Amino acid sequence: MSTVTRRKFIGAAVGAGALLSSGVAPAFAQSAWPNKPVRFVVPFPAGGGTDAFARPLGKLLTAQLGQTIVIDNRGGGGGTIGAEAAAKSAPDGYTFLVGAVHHTIAVSLYPKLGYDLQKDLVPVTLVSSVPNVIVVNPSRVPVKNYQEFLAFVKARPGKLNFGSAGSGTTHHLIGEMFKGATGTFITHIPYRGAGPAMADLLAGQIDMMFDGLGTSVPQINSGKLTPIAVTTEKRSFALPNIPSLAELGLKGFDGKTWYALWAPAGTPRDIVVRMQQEVAKALQTKELQDAWRALGAEAGGQSPE
Repeated sequence: MSTVTRRKFIGAAVGAGALLSSGVAPAFAQSAWPNKPVRFVVPFPAGGGTDAFARPLGKLLTAQLGQTIVIDNRGGGGGTIGAEAAAKSAPDGYTFLVGAVHHTIAVSLYPKLGYDLQKDLVPVTLVSSVPNVIVVNPSRVPVKNYQEFLAFVKARPGKLNFGSAGSGTTHHLIGEMFKGATGTFITHIPYRGAGPAMADLLAGQIDMMFDGLGTSVPQINSGKLTPIAVTTEKRSFALPNIPSLAELGLKGFDGKTWYALWAPAGTPRDIVVRMQQEVAKALQTKELQDAWRALGAEAGGQSPE
């Protein structure tokens, strides 16, 4: 799932790159931008995976650009509410969407979206890619490993639940993939973002999540959550002792979440290119490389050309 949707983004970016690399002169010099704060719309509440990547990136870009990157959290609708707000913003280079794989999936899940991902938004660059991990609250699911977890779940069909960042998000769909692959029945509880879902998981209000490493690793390291397995073909460097679902018998299971930057369609070409270059520069700094590694993520920064 993640590989296909990541290719869709890159394919769209290549198409945009053909326009960006045309010989038409830019509407105005790069040096004129930015001359005021730039808004990053994060379509989920604070505390979730998207927010965890947007804030440190925004901090570095603020220093590089000399203008503040303002994080605008707009949760709800599995990320579609914030995406629509960004898509309908003025294409003047002062609004960008920090989106995720969810937004390529939403096109097929929500036929009445208020925006068209391919027509209303322009890809700028990938920001990061991160595995997901099955985590449980030990007070509600007292298991130590995958074998115990699977037996515990199968013995309680329909009695356990998992939270997600919203319907149609990777947290949700990976959970459904897992249920289908294992023949288990776990009730899905959608939230307005991974942050609220994680808060309830830590508080013992829900049983588990198929969460991104970025928000789960700190809770795992503190002993508040028990990791069961990473939802990828190979183990993660962030959790080297935790097996992957593929090595546990679910061959071909590979669920990752990637994050990317989009701009409203019509944003001047030179600004899109400049932002991609600035993001790539920020991702090469030790500060962000260390931050991404702590979140279990691989850096993006690729050019759309």
